[in-house]
Amino acid sequence: MKTTDLLWEKDGLPVIVKRSRVEDKYRTLLNYMRLFSTGMKNRWARVYVDLYSGGGAVSLEGDDRIYKGSSLLALDVPDKFDKYIFCEESKKLCDALEQRIKTNYADTNYTIIQGDCNQNIARILNEVPKKINGRPVLTLCMVDPNSLEVKLGTIQKVASIGKVDFIVLMALMMDANRNLQNYLNPENKKIEEFLTNPEWRAEWLEFKTKDDSFPRFLIESFENKMKGFGYELANENIPKREVRSRKRNLPLYHLAFFSKDLLGFKFWGNAIKYSTTQGSFEL
Repeated sequence: MKTTDLLWEKDGLPVIVKRSRVEDKYRTLLNYMRLFSTGMKNRWARVYVDLYSGGGAVSLEGDDRIYKGSSLLALDVPDKFDKYIFCEESKKLCDALEQRIKTNYADTNYTIIQGDCNQNIARILNEVPKKINGRPVLTLCMVDPNSLEVKLGTIQKVASIGKVDFIVLMALMMDANRNLQNYLNPENKKIEEFLTNPEWRAEWLEFKTKDDSFPRFLIESFENKMKGFGYELANENIPKREVRSRKRNLPLYHLAFFSKDLLGFKFWGNAIKYSTTQGSFEL
């Protein structure tokens, strides 16, 4: 894959500024999206759901180039999804994404929903069809928030609609480590909502006697919850895609993958294999 596959020409519309090495992250996403959309096109109607779509384009601090975000990468696959559903809280970014789609992907079947995905999940799922042209639907759900914003209850609702694969950005180092003391305050409900678990503090104290990594506690708790939703295939042998800061090369977050099908894990493993340029992908 060429770096140019990830780039977007400046169009004067709003972009989100990132601090991390998005090249590695977006190579992995684009590889998987291509494998998913092409590999499944003859058996399934493919629906792409992006819960934090942004305006489609991002920039990096100290980098003059503009990159395609997850939504534009999904729109750019050779074998397009049969339907795209985007959710974004910012009206400005929703308008930017719509303008980019109308200008560059005019024949796309898409819906944009403005608002918090946790509050609008019923509207989002209402847009996912049961069948398209007589074919059953296979959904790829992208969850890429800026922090631990998504609620596991929201993901559970998405998982309940049928056959769904998830790519979830786990903002572990970026959010969890920096804010642990705030989260330990009983009045702070963020981790409780993230894990749908009011007892998480007691579980963290027990976990801490063996391992003092709060990010590792969160990822293991999250994976255990996903197993309860039917995602029971072993995830421990599938690497998490680590993304590091540009300036200090510190780990910021991981991309975690969840599927109920071994073929999905094969696709994800290949997506990472052919996009790795540096670093370890283990927690």
